[in-house]
Amino acid sequence: MSGFYPDTFEFLEQITKNNNKVWFDENREKYEYQVRTPALEFIEAFAFNLSRLSPHFLALPKKMGGSLMRIHRDMRFSKDKTPYKTNVGISFRHEAGKDIHAPGFYLHLDTNECFIGVGIWRPDSKALNKIRDHIDSNQKQWLTLTGPIASDDSDTQSWYFVGDTLVRPPKGFDKEHPLINDLKRKDFIVLKKLTQQQVCSPSFADDVYKILKEQTKIMAFLCKALDVPF
Repeated sequence: MSGFYPDTFEFLEQITKNNNKVWFDENREKYEYQVRTPALEFIEAFAFNLSRLSPHFLALPKKMGGSLMRIHRDMRFSKDKTPYKTNVGISFRHEAGKDIHAPGFYLHLDTNECFIGVGIWRPDSKALNKIRDHIDSNQKQWLTLTGPIASDDSDTQSWYFVGDTLVRPPKGFDKEHPLINDLKRKDFIVLKKLTQQQVCSPSFADDVYKILKEQTKIMAFLCKALDVPF
């Protein structure tokens, strides 16, 4: 079994309605068996398929410090003081991610939407400049890779770009550059939506592999831009 279960989403719905420490402490065992255990089982089941995509990304089925993101929210700089996340987040980081801003694969599950992500979120200025320069130097390749990708999520069957963009062209690039809209991106992330039915399928680990394989060329492009192996 490599998929999740309907009761995973039942727990997420309940914690959305009861986002407080008292409720969570009373339902910690449910979190363990309905959310964390199936998530760790999925990570372990997906590890081989991840290595088939690339040997340089990490699938770490650990309760802490692994691919499963912690349920506790960082409230230090947020106006929202609810203590717990209401989603499951799984990040398959590049092995170089400890030292530099590097791309990764991401799985997001919540009661409103589920999706898979490929790319790099909030790279620092050095990494961002490398990506922009690589796009500028390989315009035809970038257009080939991104041509089928939508600019928004209106088509639920397609990959689509997300993230913030600059208002003005980045330094060193003319506003008339043929790829100026891409060069203005501050995030280089593409997403594809999933259904809860897909997530709860016994073949989910294999299905995720097939879906992510559609965007390995974009991942390889970003890795090359950042001088990390793919």
